[in-house]
Amino acid sequence: MAEFTLRLRRYDPESGDAAYWEEHTVELEPHRSVLEGILQAKNRYDGSIGIRCSCRAAICGSCGVRINGQPDLACHTHLGRAQKRSKDGVIEVEPMGNMPVIKDLIVDMEAVHWKKIRRVTPWLIPKQPVPEREYIVPRENMVDVTQSMACIQCGACVSDCLSMEVDPEFIGPAALAKAYRFVGDPRDDQHFERLEDLAEDPHGIYDCTHCFACIDACPKGVAPMSQIMRLRRRAGNDFHIEDRNNGERHEAAFVSLVKQYGLLNEAELLPRSYGGDTPLAKFKPSAAAELASSLPAIAKALLRRKVTPAAVFKPHKLPAADRKAVKAIYDEVEGRDERLEFNIYISGRDEDLL
Repeated sequence: MAEFTLRLRRYDPESGDAAYWEEHTVELEPHRSVLEGILQAKNRYDGSIGIRCSCRAAICGSCGVRINGQPDLACHTHLGRAQKRSKDGVIEVEPMGNMPVIKDLIVDMEAVHWKKIRRVTPWLIPKQPVPEREYIVPRENMVDVTQSMACIQCGACVSDCLSMEVDPEFIGPAALAKAYRFVGDPRDDQHFERLEDLAEDPHGIYDCTHCFACIDACPKGVAPMSQIMRLRRRAGNDFHIEDRNNGERHEAAFVSLVKQYGLLNEAELLPRSYGGDTPLAKFKPSAAAELASSLPAIAKALLRRKVTPAAVFKPHKLPAADRKAVKAIYDEVEGRDERLEFNIYISGRDEDLL
């Protein structure tokens, strides 16, 4: 047995008081979970401590909290490891972010998480006519969606999503990962409609800033950001959906600039996003209005010297040898007969990317 100090974030909306921290000392073996520590504190010291839990086996996702500032499942985090990761030896537990707090460590997932899950039509829309017995799905298709199917709806990715902090209307990583589960399923009859809906929504797939926070947060290896990138590839490369948010063209501009210069040329990014890859693209009438609306962003970039007027006419680029190496990567990827979809949930090894 060992002693562990838990610092719990307490909040009771009925009291009218602000949230505060409260410490309790528990005695358990180091391999026991943080959830067991919280339940011991609740049993011994204060029965009013609010914590949501169920299976205690990292399956139901109910006990999602932030431990030492990081989202995790309380039942899946050992007390000994949590103590080692803390700054002062005290295990700090608080409710997840980006969702309203109901009480103490319990957040209102209905108000945010489940609302967004329903937004993506989380059920299969079968093709017609429905077969008499069953659909036979190719193994490779089921392997493709297995990663997104592993989600236990714990909300950890939602808790740490930086895009949702900036734009609370963003559909979010959990819901979009769920969306790919059906877009990647050959039995679904609405692939184009689903992708067009998510691409046209200003809070949809192109609202993700690919910060990787959701990948780090997920306790099940779902990698929600990877599923969002898959949705983008399906929308742009497979269905050629040119969305009103300019997301598809913006991504194409990134790809073409790195291919040409070996790195991103910020001065050319907006013109190429709105006009195209040709030298005179920035002067297209169709691009003028969009560029004019971006003047505040351009002015801010100039003031912060993220771009300079000289870069418009003489952009930075890698040395010729390095540009050749970058182009070789493009030639290798674009020369393949079909696109490779990497699924780390199945392979389990980053080295398989090589």
